[in-house]
Amino acid sequence: MAKFISVPGILFISLASIAQIAISAPLAYVPNEKDGNVSVIDTESDKVLYTIPASGRFGSKIQAVAMHPSGHKLYVVVRDANAVAMVDLNKREELLRIQVGDEPEGISISPDGKTLAACLEEENAVSFVDLTTFKLMHTVKTQGKNPEHCVFSPDGKWLLASNEESNDVDVIDTAKHKSISLIKATKHPRGIAFSPDSKYAYIANEAANLLEVVNITDWKVINKIKVGLRSNGVLVNADGSRVYVSNGGGGNISVIDTKTQKVIATIPAGKRPWNMAITPDGKKLYVANGRSNSVSVIDTDSNKRIGDISVGQLPWGVAIY
Repeated sequence: MAKFISVPGILFISLASIAQIAISAPLAYVPNEKDGNVSVIDTESDKVLYTIPASGRFGSKIQAVAMHPSGHKLYVVVRDANAVAMVDLNKREELLRIQVGDEPEGISISPDGKTLAACLEEENAVSFVDLTTFKLMHTVKTQGKNPEHCVFSPDGKWLLASNEESNDVDVIDTAKHKSISLIKATKHPRGIAFSPDSKYAYIANEAANLLEVVNITDWKVINKIKVGLRSNGVLVNADGSRVYVSNGGGGNISVIDTKTQKVIATIPAGKRPWNMAITPDGKKLYVANGRSNSVSVIDTDSNKRIGDISVGQLPWGVAIY
């Protein structure tokens, strides 16, 4: 029989409900490229709770992960299988595998949760998957070469794909299923993020140590912000006031104030920090350190690193829900 306790202002609350509240902190999902599995971190305690799958691995080389907006499904790139695995987070197991094309790396899910896009490095293309039927809908050829990161805009109208070989970024119109513009980057574009209002895009240029700011009205670069050595990952917080740039060669994170477009802090991380995620309340930033086999945790109020969490080998990024 369920046990209840009284709480001021509330008639009764079950102990089971209290236990549920206690474990309701967001979870961080970290794909370990070399181990082929995903470490799951409790963002309250900053401890690894378990790995998915519990034994074995998805493949010999996994890379990007993307969280479905519902929070019930995680999509994992299984590069050696040219596929994306769909993982049920309640059952903690793979439900199905979607063939997306040759050499996928970056993936993104549309804001409405209906479409998954996967960058195909060897095909110079982006494939689009219907997440109601789990079938490949269409493949869009990029104008550039070796698309790596692909990211939907918050309004769902655009998908940007960074081309590391041709030093440019494709702009794909998601309604027309076509690349309609090409943004010339300085050198070796990688991570991409949008402002919450979809008015600006931020692109890390790894070989130039720059963050480029793009106005989407004409897809022109309007500013270049000097950041750290080998800048690669980019993340914008929920209110658009801060941009975080991971600097793989510098082992740190640049924090940019979007009003002044200046670096206001540089935060040490692990070796080769890369892709990042932030908690829903915006208070903690989690950074995958590919060469440290760890995730750095950063307090976004103080801009201080508050700890490191050991995960698997070659963590590629982080997704939080």
